Amino acid sequence: MKVLLEQGLEALGITPPEGAVDQLVRYGELLLEQNKVMNLTAITQPDQVAALHFLDSAALLGCASLEGASLVDVGTGAGFPGMVLKILVPGLHLTLVDSLAKRLDWLSTVCAELGLERVTLRHARAEELAWEDGWRDAFDFATARAVADLRVLTELCLPYVRPGGRFLAMKAAGCQPEVDAAGRAVSVLGGRLRPAFCYTIPGTEVERVVVPVEKTAPTPQGYPRRWAKIQKAPL
Repeated sequence: MKVLLEQGLEALGITPPEGAVDQLVRYGELLLEQNKVMNLTAITQPDQVAALHFLDSAALLGCASLEGASLVDVGTGAGFPGMVLKILVPGLHLTLVDSLAKRLDWLSTVCAELGLERVTLRHARAEELAWEDGWRDAFDFATARAVADLRVLTELCLPYVRPGGRFLAMKAAGCQPEVDAAGRAVSVLGGRLRPAFCYTIPGTEVERVVVPVEKTAPTPQGYPRRWAKIQKAPL
């Protein structure tokens, strides 16, 4: 895993800080160990974890400068992309949000073992937390790697971003029709679409896309709506 990570990060143009690759390797070991008792990932081979989770997450650094920035990873799951970004950019102020407390408990132990500081973990539903004081229009960046329609992801994530910040949606290649369909939602929620960032995960033939949504104005009151409404009637 270590060699694959070193080669892959170099291919992405990323120079990791001292000890970061070893931290990623340990993170991968902890992930695969915990996955035996908790459903964290369907990817169970170390080399695939390195490529399809770690290098995929790291590729975000090709379209965002995160040093000293604040980032909320919405629906973080096993910590992707947020934890990888934090390891590679120690100055990042990271917040991980997830609806399953057990995942966050495990991520807390991972942070402790890896010595990661300035990581906030919050157990909550994304569409509810965005209404709490201190969370709305508050972050430089929001990320989401969930398999969901961009209209849904934008309503869940863009409310967290301050005007001038960006929501970075990680999508599969061939997502342009989905992006086109999300134009109205992006506009209603106070954003505008920026040019997509396309890349191939090093060591694979997997093509991926980051769709940046720039926050141009505070998200209007009334959004995000209740989850049932978001699902039933996407913007």
